[in-house]
Amino acid sequence: MILVTGATGNAGGALVRTLAERDAPVRALVRRQGDLPAEQVIGDLNDPESVAGALDGVRGVFLLAGYARMDETLAAIARAGVERVVLLSASAAEAADLANPVSAYHVESERLVRESGLPWTILRPRTFMSNTLRWAEQLKAGDVVREAFPDVAVAAVDPLDIGAVAAEALTAKGHDGQVYGLTGPEPLRPADRLGILGAALGRELRFEGLSDEEARTRMIADGMPEPYVEAFMGFFARGELDESAVLPTVAQVTGRPPRTFQQWAAANASRF
Repeated sequence: MILVTGATGNAGGALVRTLAERDAPVRALVRRQGDLPAEQVIGDLNDPESVAGALDGVRGVFLLAGYARMDETLAAIARAGVERVVLLSASAAEAADLANPVSAYHVESERLVRESGLPWTILRPRTFMSNTLRWAEQLKAGDVVREAFPDVAVAAVDPLDIGAVAAEALTAKGHDGQVYGLTGPEPLRPADRLGILGAALGRELRFEGLSDEEARTRMIADGMPEPYVEAFMGFFARGELDESAVLPTVAQVTGRPPRTFQQWAAANASRF
């Protein structure tokens, strides 16, 4: 049995579907029941006791970073006799400035997993292709998308590839102690992604880049805490994090090339 936390999210949901398609026993830790092809248990990653209650018969856990009392959660996982943990971290763990709160919580989560005594694998995906869904409201209102960091190219990764790599790490040998950076097959700027999305939608779309100050104002207006706003300004406005490099990991682990943004756009066009 594999326990998937964050099972209603993009990466966790992809992992649940991947395991279900392989007929692997999978249990989803969720805050409320939903439409998932898995046994569902109500719980909260901020509550180690609720995680402990979901561990009966579990041999692998897919764990999200950044939750409270993570050391207690990992201790409960170890006591339950779980054989391996796969942590969903991020490329932010590679940034040098630990005053950056996003980097800090990923680095701390990775440290706790490494020191837990459990066999572990750490995933560090780059920007998710599914982040593009935040354009949906703009595209419902018209044909113009305004987005931050227009000159920043990222090798965004399809959550389906994150799920595929996580499934391999949880069910096959040879992944213990590995840190896997995960990317798509090419670096794309926001305008590049919008052009591909427009082709999938059959629409002529226009991109307008936000200035850094406009980007900061929008993130704050959207409710992002200011320390996190400054973290992302550091990553992408000041260039403290480079997600443009294409890594071979998805192909090496899964035996197939990473999915393209064209594939993601075609599969998700109806969501726009």
